[in-house]
Amino acid sequence: MGKFTVLNHPLIQHKLTIIRKKTTGTNEFRQIVGEIGGLMVYEMTRDLPLKNVEIETPIGKTVQKELAGKKLVVVPILRAGLGMVEGVLQMIPSAKVGHIGMYRDEETLKPHEYFFKMPPEVEQRQCIIVDPMLATGGSANLAIGALKKRGVTDIKLAVLVAAPDGVKAVQKENPDVDIYAAAEDEKLMSNGYIFPGLGDAGDRLFGTK
Repeated sequence: MGKFTVLNHPLIQHKLTIIRKKTTGTNEFRQIVGEIGGLMVYEMTRDLPLKNVEIETPIGKTVQKELAGKKLVVVPILRAGLGMVEGVLQMIPSAKVGHIGMYRDEETLKPHEYFFKMPPEVEQRQCIIVDPMLATGGSANLAIGALKKRGVTDIKLAVLVAAPDGVKAVQKENPDVDIYAAAEDEKLMSNGYIFPGLGDAGDRLFGTK
């Protein structure tokens, strides 16, 4: 089964507390979500493959390390996932960006895919799906399934807050996918929100509520 890891770095925890506060405004919320995304991907990419390359410094020739293989792909689930992308790209500027559009039926809480666009040769790349919330796990599983249909086998999921229900749902349906979260929250409420959570991340990111 894929591992579930809570990234409890002090900076991540401090910044997460700030965006949980209902008094945090759109600009600060957006900035800090990006910062947490960058800190998370820093921790998540410790296993990226390296290769030896010969370079020349001002002093002379030497063999050093650089990333090997195809550039990884950051895959935000629209729209809230967009908030984490800039922070990831600051850490890995060469990363490609794919997009998966989802909307949630407000009555059934089930997700529906409406958009899918990935870089070329996505099946040969590691894909990191980013979305602030892992609530029921429906959107995450749908996004993972959409990538697997296109031949992607190396997938990780990064979320800010996760409900236990969502973690279990992803692990059950996609046991080969590792999940990383800034926090595992207490519970999923009947209205689909995570408690204590941070509210509707999309609305708070884009000032639409």
